[in-house]
Amino acid sequence: METVATEAVLPAGTEAHPNQFALLGQRRFAPFFWTQFCGAANDNLFKFGFTVLVTYQLQVAWLRPEMAGLVIGALFILPFLLFSATSGQLSDKFEKRRLIRFVKWLEIAIMVLAAYGFFGAHVPVLLACVFLMGLHSTLFGPVKYAYLPQHLGERELTGGNGMVEMGTFVAILLGNVAGGLLIAIPEVGPHWVGASCIALAMVGRLAAQWIPVSPATDPRLRINWNPVSETWRNLKLAHGNVVVFRSLLGISWMWFFGAVFLSQFPSFAKEVLHGDEHVASLLLVVFSVGIGIGSLLCEILSRRHVDIGLVPLGAIGMTVFAVDLYFASRALPPSGLLTLAQFVAAPAHWRVMADLALLSLFAGLYSVPMYALIQLRAQPTHRARIIAANNILNALFMIASAVIAGALLQAGFTIPQIFLFTGIANAIVAGYIFLLVPEYLLRFVAWMATHVFYRFRVRGERNIPVAGPAVLACNHVSFVDAVLLMAASPRPICFMMDHRIFRIPVLGWLFRLAKAIPVAPQQEDPATYEVAFARAAQVLREGDLLAIFPEGAITRDGRLQPFKGGIMKVLELARADGIAAPVVPMALTNLWGSFFSRIERKGAMTRPFRRGMFSRVGLNVGAALPPGQVEPQLLQQRVAQLLAEAA
Repeated sequence: METVATEAVLPAGTEAHPNQFALLGQRRFAPFFWTQFCGAANDNLFKFGFTVLVTYQLQVAWLRPEMAGLVIGALFILPFLLFSATSGQLSDKFEKRRLIRFVKWLEIAIMVLAAYGFFGAHVPVLLACVFLMGLHSTLFGPVKYAYLPQHLGERELTGGNGMVEMGTFVAILLGNVAGGLLIAIPEVGPHWVGASCIALAMVGRLAAQWIPVSPATDPRLRINWNPVSETWRNLKLAHGNVVVFRSLLGISWMWFFGAVFLSQFPSFAKEVLHGDEHVASLLLVVFSVGIGIGSLLCEILSRRHVDIGLVPLGAIGMTVFAVDLYFASRALPPSGLLTLAQFVAAPAHWRVMADLALLSLFAGLYSVPMYALIQLRAQPTHRARIIAANNILNALFMIASAVIAGALLQAGFTIPQIFLFTGIANAIVAGYIFLLVPEYLLRFVAWMATHVFYRFRVRGERNIPVAGPAVLACNHVSFVDAVLLMAASPRPICFMMDHRIFRIPVLGWLFRLAKAIPVAPQQEDPATYEVAFARAAQVLREGDLLAIFPEGAITRDGRLQPFKGGIMKVLELARADGIAAPVVPMALTNLWGSFFSRIERKGAMTRPFRRGMFSRVGLNVGAALPPGQVEPQLLQQRVAQLLAEAA
């Protein structure tokens, strides 16, 4: 079936804002943000108010208080399983502003029905509204994540996703708090909840009025209304892109991980921490604030790129603090029920709260880059359906977390032991995902190198193409040049490298993991030489980035060496395939004399603190050259100019 890909054109200067908070002052983001914020807050105000109503205020024989939370949660998740596939198709087929406005009108209608249920204490009506609000969220989910890439540039996606994640968890927190406070008002509490739900839905619809047009990405799509076959087709569609599919699994695992902790907070607060219901609320506050801070930190730590190097860092932190939470909570002395003030006054409890805050902070670092990666790498015409597949997997993983946690409790595990089990499982699952998709591990190594070992600054990074084939030509100063280029690029890079570097322990393994292309001199090994250039041409045919060090070897004196003709052979092979790949000159600066570079009459990696820790290095990126203008001498002059600019 023929499809039409339509991506919104970003206005000039849209990426010039100083930070992610500046997006709140721009129409392409702010109305969408507040629409999403109001919807998340309303979901939780309604659900929590209803849960408290049937737990403490109404006696319903067929809905026991201890089962109310489980029933409400299950009804809310059920539409994600049934209708996510359909909602993904609708989001790809129709203009998104129109769809968002329809969803917000639907929310108002549902909240009017919910208010009727609250005013008359009609529990069946309220249960129906839970299902309908789940349907509302199911329809909005694919639109939410497919909207952002149409209005944000690559350098804004991480910050934009961070703002949305932060806003979502703050809205969840405020919705729960407001629902609990309003429903507790004597006699008229349910009336206040019903009226507040209608008011919040209307505010969300008002915010949606200013959302800009978001063209359909696949307007010719034929809707398949069979949820079973379409769900299977969506999962197969997602599986077609290995990196995207593994990222979907990674996000779904994060929801599994988070659901274990969120579902156990009330019991954890009462049975382990010996606190009252206010202590349980405090745990939710700490967890939500941690997620929000971690989500906002992503833009700062990634230098405003989609940097999945943060994902392994997040996974490590999630495991470390989940395990420490077990040790912090397993030996707390028994006591009577503690008030919030008494709980906070005990020093031992601060370690528990710190573990929860840091655990959730690292969960934010883990999830936001994955969401941004999916938005960036998914085919635009199928993006919403990929997000729908993600929602289906998320729901399945959350259900699995409830079943497994329940089974462990039935088997006699304590809540701290369940947290320990989850932390260890996180290390195993994350390690497995990173081995399946080495790009995560490689970007983590690059992130560590440029944030811990070096202070790395990139100039002219906008000259690196965000789409299409291109050749990156850089001077060769050290054994970690490839790692630094990897950190500077928003896209994966395939490197052509001297075959001898693959013999170096650790670095050789790392470059083989990166699927770098070993190249040998033609006179020394003609077969390896020919295979290397054939593979290089294939990289460009597939529309990817190819990096070459035209000097052919690491400099021994710090000076720029003459460029060889290998790059011309790559361009000739690309032209033979009808590919005109531009060449981007690059210059690594201030790297000579560092631990990983050679020094005259001395080898590399002989003195760890030769330049000290956090030494400043840089990368200057020049404007791309058309392939027809490229010749080794001119390219060498351009790289030399970039080096001179840094002097």
